[in-house]
Amino acid sequence: MRCYLHAFLLCMLFTFFSLLYVFSQLASTLEDRDEWLAKHQGMPDRSSRDTGHVLRKSPGLAGLRDHEEGLDRCKSLSVSYWNPYWRLPADVCGVNCFLESSLSERSGSAAEEHADERSHLAVVACGPRLEETITMLKSAVLFSRKPLHFYIFAEDELHKGFRKALESWPRTVQNKFNFTVYPITFPKENAREWKKLFKPCASQRLFLPLILKEVDSLLYVDTDILFLQPVEDIWALLSQFNSSQLAAMAPEHEEPRIGWYNRFARHPYYGNTGINSGVMLMNMTRLRDRFFKNDMTTVALQWNEILMPLLQKYKLNITWGDQDLLNIIFHYNPESLYVFPCQWNYRPDHCIYGSNCQQAEHEGVFILHGNRGVFHDDKQPAFRAVYEAIQKYPFGKNMETSLLQPLEVSLLTTTHTYCGRASHLFTKRLKQSIMSVQQDSTQAR
Repeated sequence: MRCYLHAFLLCMLFTFFSLLYVFSQLASTLEDRDEWLAKHQGMPDRSSRDTGHVLRKSPGLAGLRDHEEGLDRCKSLSVSYWNPYWRLPADVCGVNCFLESSLSERSGSAAEEHADERSHLAVVACGPRLEETITMLKSAVLFSRKPLHFYIFAEDELHKGFRKALESWPRTVQNKFNFTVYPITFPKENAREWKKLFKPCASQRLFLPLILKEVDSLLYVDTDILFLQPVEDIWALLSQFNSSQLAAMAPEHEEPRIGWYNRFARHPYYGNTGINSGVMLMNMTRLRDRFFKNDMTTVALQWNEILMPLLQKYKLNITWGDQDLLNIIFHYNPESLYVFPCQWNYRPDHCIYGSNCQQAEHEGVFILHGNRGVFHDDKQPAFRAVYEAIQKYPFGKNMETSLLQPLEVSLLTTTHTYCGRASHLFTKRLKQSIMSVQQDSTQAR
């Protein structure tokens, strides 16, 4: 009996010391991790007198504001196919990991003083899209009256060009925005497949909620977009979302007789004519948290779970890549989508056979989308005229005499096309935007 008792006591003693050793190792590991982060990632040591800010994963811009106060925590964490953004440590914000612009650290700028008013704009650029993207960003800055933050996802060879172009703009213009440049990255298992889906890198937009984890809401636009009124006007549509809506897009077509999805699609799509993802406003906090109904399983899936199975099921049936995947998702979750009118995403389809965007007829075009390369060819000269007018406008000049008037002259030469005959819709809202900017400039003096 004594032998059994001694054995039992020895087991209990061994168990106690084993648990003590495990807890001591765990505490040591946590301390070493903090020291490593402090040394390699620029994270303030918690034992030091320098009180560092920790990026919080809360809705809104609190985490981003902390980032702008000087936090730079992931210089040594490279992002690649083997180390994608969504596998970084949970408390590291994707916003501040790459090629951070010096503009982000400007003190006393309008962008810092009004961080809570900032609109967040994302774009993905691959191939020969540098100049087109710069022109899009220029249109955003020209007419916006509140500060902006640009999230530019681009191939490595374009990074230097973006930084050089944006940092060459006048200081008064630079004070209106911050920007961050990111590399293109996809989940390692199917990186090549995602990158080549539809246009190069276009499907990167699907992963923005997983990359920019600290950003609450975001406006994604294609590179061939021109803002004809302030970005904050479309940003304000976020306040019109009901409790179930998490994204906003415009219909792909207004006229079913010329619609693509209702005539040719071999997969489910949203509504009567589908949706166009060239301008996409997102509440990404809701998008990350929501469970989506689907036709692959009876179990609802989250955003990070649904993308790959969806691609695998429909990749042989989709034509427009990631836009088709979005159509499938919102076909099964229509309550999650806010549909805004066509003047927020006005394309050649709205005028090529005659004007069919009634909202633009009444209020003008808010955002011009030159898809199918019409900003650079002669198929739709009215679209090209607007693009070239904004591209050639020199910062600091009177916008009425140096932008609007030359544009109106150019548009007079495009009336042989249906879109040219509707070009007064292009300048209707543009005139108001220019007038507002000039009034602000006069009052500032």
